[in-house]
Amino acid sequence: MLWYLIYPLRGTTEAPVLAPTHPLRRLFSRYGTWAARHVKIVLPISGAVVFLFLYLFPFLYTTETANITNGVSHLPHHVWTDAQPLAPGAGVEPDVIMRSIWVHGSYMKALERDVLLGALDLQDQILGPTTDFNPHQPHNPPVLPDQGADLDRQQRDAFHITNGLTNQSWFFHSPLQYWGGSAENIAADRHLSSTVNERKTQSTSVNTTLRHSIVFSGKRFEERQLVAADALVITLIHLRDSPVGEQWVRRVEALAHAAKHDSEWQIIPSDGRSTSNQLYKFQFQPMSWFDWAMLTLAYFLTIFNLLLRLSKLRAVKSRLGLMITILAQIAASIVSSFTVCAIFKIDLSRVPHYAYPLVILAISMENSFRLINAVIVTSSTISNSDRIGEAFGATAHIAVANRVQNSLLLYGLSKITSSGVSAFCTFAAIATLFDFFYLATFFLSVLSVDVRQRELWELEKVSLKRTKTSPGGLPRQSWIDGIYPRGLGETAMPTRIAGTVVLIGFVLIAQAHYTSEGDRQWWNQLVSLWKAANTPPKSSLLIDIHQARSPTSWLRLQDHETAREVINIVKPWAHSYVARVYDPVIFVLKGADRNPDTSEQLLLPALYDFFHHQLLRFFFWLAAMVTALCMFTNHLIKDRFEDGAGSDHPDDEPLLSVRSLTKGHTLDVAMLTASPGGQLVSVGLDRAVQVWDVPSGSRSRVLSDPEVPLENPFPVLSIALDAKSKWLALVSWQRVLLWNVEEQQWAGVRDIDLGGHRPEAVFFITKSLEAAPALVLVRRNGIGLEMQVKTEESRDFLICKTPLVWAVSFAEKCNSQQQAPLVAILTASRKSCIHLVRQQDNEWLSTEVQLEGVRGTRDIHCLLPIPALSMYLIGRSQSVDLVDLDSSTIVHTLQTETMRPRTLKQISLTRPQQPGLASLTLSYTSAETGDLVVHTYLPETETDTIPPFSPAEPGPHNPWIQTKETIKHITNPGAWEALPSGSIVGVRRKQPPPSSSSSPSSSPAPPSSGLRRRTGTPSSSSPNPTHNTTPSSKIQQTQAAAGAAGWEAWVFRLRPPDTQADFETRPLDDDDDDGQPNHHHHRRRHLMISELGPMTRLGTTSVAVGLGDVVKVVSVGRDGGLGSGLGMGVEGLPLQQVMGVGSRRKKGGRG
Repeated sequence: MLWYLIYPLRGTTEAPVLAPTHPLRRLFSRYGTWAARHVKIVLPISGAVVFLFLYLFPFLYTTETANITNGVSHLPHHVWTDAQPLAPGAGVEPDVIMRSIWVHGSYMKALERDVLLGALDLQDQILGPTTDFNPHQPHNPPVLPDQGADLDRQQRDAFHITNGLTNQSWFFHSPLQYWGGSAENIAADRHLSSTVNERKTQSTSVNTTLRHSIVFSGKRFEERQLVAADALVITLIHLRDSPVGEQWVRRVEALAHAAKHDSEWQIIPSDGRSTSNQLYKFQFQPMSWFDWAMLTLAYFLTIFNLLLRLSKLRAVKSRLGLMITILAQIAASIVSSFTVCAIFKIDLSRVPHYAYPLVILAISMENSFRLINAVIVTSSTISNSDRIGEAFGATAHIAVANRVQNSLLLYGLSKITSSGVSAFCTFAAIATLFDFFYLATFFLSVLSVDVRQRELWELEKVSLKRTKTSPGGLPRQSWIDGIYPRGLGETAMPTRIAGTVVLIGFVLIAQAHYTSEGDRQWWNQLVSLWKAANTPPKSSLLIDIHQARSPTSWLRLQDHETAREVINIVKPWAHSYVARVYDPVIFVLKGADRNPDTSEQLLLPALYDFFHHQLLRFFFWLAAMVTALCMFTNHLIKDRFEDGAGSDHPDDEPLLSVRSLTKGHTLDVAMLTASPGGQLVSVGLDRAVQVWDVPSGSRSRVLSDPEVPLENPFPVLSIALDAKSKWLALVSWQRVLLWNVEEQQWAGVRDIDLGGHRPEAVFFITKSLEAAPALVLVRRNGIGLEMQVKTEESRDFLICKTPLVWAVSFAEKCNSQQQAPLVAILTASRKSCIHLVRQQDNEWLSTEVQLEGVRGTRDIHCLLPIPALSMYLIGRSQSVDLVDLDSSTIVHTLQTETMRPRTLKQISLTRPQQPGLASLTLSYTSAETGDLVVHTYLPETETDTIPPFSPAEPGPHNPWIQTKETIKHITNPGAWEALPSGSIVGVRRKQPPPSSSSSPSSSPAPPSSGLRRRTGTPSSSSPNPTHNTTPSSKIQQTQAAAGAAGWEAWVFRLRPPDTQADFETRPLDDDDDDGQPNHHHHRRRHLMISELGPMTRLGTTSVAVGLGDVVKVVSVGRDGGLGSGLGMGVEGLPLQQVMGVGSRRKKGGRG
């Protein structure tokens, strides 16, 4: 709700997103990462805190329905109860009048014999004889005495309320009734304190219990026993016309007058007149059926909301586990808050217990789901610890702001509500603070363990499902999706403010249960309570006697059972009564020492008893619980954590998984291409074209007939799939054939003229969501061709007058007015001129890029766009230029080794909601050594980014100068591909075992190489197990060229912001095709393989490579290409979605 209140200042209701460089976000991110890496520490600590408050709970609360246990707090029941003052002008007639005297001896020594005997004497002088008090009499009408005359014992007892409720009725409470009002019993009692504790359940003649709370003031308890009291409280309760009340007033004043001359008592006020009084409402109202129904409905809606939101979490397998974790966190917060409130003597018994969990449940779920969604959004491709830390850093400040907002709201509400509701506000504020603590410890740890075990890989798997669209082409969105968006920060308005609305609504509804009986509305009472809260207290005449408990605070300590008993006496048909409470007349024994010898206990007495008698036992059970929790945590994450410093990938779990797509071809696979949706197309030398659905493993064949010219696409020069995997284009020398993948039939044939050269690029474009795609070909002669799929329309457009050597398409940034991103083309010609081709008003406009100072160089061999930054790379023989796409200005030049032409690839990682790059990785094949060279550029600090920079605009210094560069070499890389997930995957011939006569250069490198070898073979100065100096031709002669057994897949993965890297190899014939009975048969059927076939990128974490007549899918992760990264975009991926795939991998991997 805070963001709605400050909407006029911010212009948005969305919670603010802190930049990754913000100190607060960096602090939370670092803590989240640390907590995720140290689950073995954080989870037991949070468990120990929960255990502490849970262990204390039964020692601090009583479950006795009569609430007669001393020194402990009272648990709430099913009633609304309170003792609240009413405004002077409330217009309410009191039901009873309460008068009292307080008898003090020395400080906290009211239980001494002389004080008790003196109090008994005062009681008898004021009320008359009370020894063995039994007022019950035959039902004779009482006789009123003369005006001002005292009552004899029989007259007094006749008006007692046990003889019938009238306007003259009365009754009293006195601690002296423990001894039957007998001085002899008091004098003969050697254990006065024991008598007081043994008879605390004693009832009076009107069936009211002589609880210590109503007959003593300023009590001290030890081991739940009363050991000292500061004052004896004798209370008269009478109705308006009671003659006993009039006699009380006269005799107290007479005692005060006599004390001025000769008395053993000091009386305050000195004249014995208690003129100050206050109306109080004492309430004991059971929950009505309407209360039960409304609270039950609120709980049902809250639990329904919890289940509904869990069902919308597509990436969570254990929804039940998450629900239990959330409820356990809320339960821990509630128990902890109850315990803290008991420690500080905050009375929570005035609001029904059924209401307490509701508010915390509503507030807590919002922040828990925000964190879960943030973790899901980061996907499973950075290290688990970094993923948890990044998500916590992105959401923790919102959780803190919500806690502060709710705490301030609760503080304000506590000032204008009754004491019972005010105590509830205090409880809720404490519970929300505990909820954040457990969110940052317990919930974060459990979520981290769940991520490690499950990796939330269903997120990527679900993305493989084809999007169901409406007839108009737009994705269908149910009404429930509109209420519960799935992205980080996309919390819908009802859920963002639900907790605060429930909080305020419940407090106001609870306050309505404490309204006055009369013609005043409860809102007016809120105003009067606010005024009362801001009214300075009246000056007291009791400062000199150092009362341990003031009369006002004593009155508020009266429990609801006492109120219920009094209501049953004076107003049995109601749930409350109003009393005019007069200030007590204080009797202090002369010569008593009223200087406090001990300070009043700040905390609940039961807590001190716990420290004195239960501490050793508590530490024993705490140690046992922490040990058990540590063992359980170790069991949960056994073999899933590395004992090293925070790595999330154990050495015995493979990064790579391999899967075979078989029975599609009888001869070698010659061409491969893939779509973002996980569809793969292969063309073989057997003139078969197969369309593979990689997630399911199914395939369909393109029906071609060599005998029918219109259905014979061979020879196939290029193939292309559209983004939705609906259209397949097969380009031959003179024709383009279109195949409808969904309908599995030919859709048309177009004649073309390629000028005797293969096209440099073939791709589909979609100009709007409703329109059919168009096919674009870029010819080598510099002329492009666009043809519509569903019509015969086609057109040429000029790109460059010089023959092209490179062409690449990319999707530009999409503005708010565009339904789909526009596709642009970058080309390079033989003369090293660069052209940028963009769409404008359904036309293709080609613009030559003018780069200052470099026109004379002709070594451009490739162009790589980075659309997320509006930049592209120019690959030269020994350098790479970073060029701003809009201004055509060279931002920076990166020096490289001499690279083979057309081998440069890049991986650019970004951070959410922050411009710039988190890292840039360049990879290429060295022209001199044949090694794969990997350059990685990182910002100065791990949480920063390399900000966008254009020399054409005034600004700070070039940030690329300050970047950190790391260089790695991989020898004999074979065929390889750079994946947007931050990994480089390749396939090569297996390395021969090192001979004993190997040169020194083949010896393993020291650990300072920064490479983390993940297989059983030793690491070398490069990521290879050995640095073999044998020429590749010799290797080919010495290795058998039979089947897949002579090939291995490898993965190289750099882990920003560290400079460490993972490297792993795996035999290419070592498939993960579990459950396929013919798997070994497939392995034996490999053709004789002398060289690799084509390789193409498949999604963000996989590659497909032709190996004879089989297509091998090599994935970084455990699912073998079934889900991880397929169906996702491949450019400009956030850092959270691209680093560290596969933390949950199959145990015991090979290779």
